[in-house]
Amino acid sequence: MKKKPMEPSKKILLPVDGSERCLETVKYVARYAPFHSMKAVLFNVFSDVPECYWDLEREPKSVKAALHVRAWVSQKKKEMEEYMEKARQILLRGSFEADAVSVQIHSRKKGVARDILKEAQRRYTAVVLRRRGATGLRNITMGSVATKLMERLTCCPLIIVGRKPMSRRVLIGVDGSEGAIHAVDFVAKTLDGLDFSAHLVNVIRETWTEVAGEEGEPAAPVHPLKAEEEIVPVLEDAKSRLLEAGFTSDRVTWRVVTGVKSRAAAIAEEAEKEDCETIVVGRRGLSGVKEFFIGRVSNKVVQLARKNTVWVVT
Repeated sequence: MKKKPMEPSKKILLPVDGSERCLETVKYVARYAPFHSMKAVLFNVFSDVPECYWDLEREPKSVKAALHVRAWVSQKKKEMEEYMEKARQILLRGSFEADAVSVQIHSRKKGVARDILKEAQRRYTAVVLRRRGATGLRNITMGSVATKLMERLTCCPLIIVGRKPMSRRVLIGVDGSEGAIHAVDFVAKTLDGLDFSAHLVNVIRETWTEVAGEEGEPAAPVHPLKAEEEIVPVLEDAKSRLLEAGFTSDRVTWRVVTGVKSRAAAIAEEAEKEDCETIVVGRRGLSGVKEFFIGRVSNKVVQLARKNTVWVVT
């Protein structure tokens, strides 16, 4: 597979916390060809000791305790530096150029998630992370940091890495919304020319559904049969966008799934059926309610497709 030339403006942010789980995410990025033409920033929010602890050094009875604290912080910082170098080497072995990988150990300011969000605003192509970090509690679908980023990250796409074996087939949820078109365009720009295949899917529930109005008009209820008829041109347009970007016609398919109770569950099931390791959805769907940072269907897809890698595109 030919490697695309590097585009300096493209870079991905990889938040890491020192855990083995995060190293698996770094390995995913190292193996995933579309990222090899980008720059990668390994970003750790380092939780230092509050300033009040250093005030202990001014108290004669607490000097020894303060020295222990300082030594502990120094050791943790050293361990994190070693971890970041290990992560960097993984990327270098995975076809990244040495000058395309940078490391940032950032002293925590407002909180882990909020500090990552602030860094993400510096013109990143995407933020890539795992569902759970160091805690890795089995009964928790998403870790607290991943959940906060999914809810609040609106400046660039969020890529939540799953556990399924990597493949070159992606499923894109298309519902006629602006967010879905952004998702198609992001896939087109990211995967063009790399022999990937895309499966476009629209899901119509068994009851009346919503179809977006024109020029910003709110969505309106439409009978399922009418909705299916109206979505076909949207899917054809999405296919055309992929073909224009370099996808071949035999690698782009589309399907309308009808008569289901849950759009999110249908998308997850279709991804399993079509052997799509990656699912791509827009951040907000047809309703586009501004009070919600992420749409109901997109949120449920992330929760249900726990083993898949999910791209949530703004």
